[in-house]
Amino acid sequence: MLLRKGPEGGFQFLLLHKPRKNDAWQLPQGGVEPGETVPQAALRELEEEAGITNCTYLGESKRVYQYDFPASFRRFRPDNVCGQRIAYVFALADEDVEVRVDGKEVDGFLWVGSPQITASVRRKEYAEIVSGLYEEALSLVSGAPSL
Repeated sequence: MLLRKGPEGGFQFLLLHKPRKNDAWQLPQGGVEPGETVPQAALRELEEEAGITNCTYLGESKRVYQYDFPASFRRFRPDNVCGQRIAYVFALADEDVEVRVDGKEVDGFLWVGSPQITASVRRKEYAEIVSGLYEEALSLVSGAPSL
């Protein structure tokens, strides 16, 4: 979850839009490659998806979201891939950070605060996770070094 100071005070976080019908608005995300730590993977994915290279790492979330794939989905995966384990990382960017999406994997972005989460994130479970992460991130921002 990437935060920045909002133009009217408070903090906003970055949502990226994937070109698909359902669950299109998401936090920047991606897989951990061999030899990477979770924070390294998160910062690499942020650069790949949003073109952002300059931000301050704040820490990792205590939340981990884990689930098993349904049988109908598992038929498209190797037998050893039974589900996903999602860890979250927090970072802080300058207020004027430039977001550059590729128009293919990611075709849009929004900076939002807590009141706008459910307007963009439609799936209730994901909106609850994002809301909780936002609250956790705000508690870390108070201890972050100045940008």
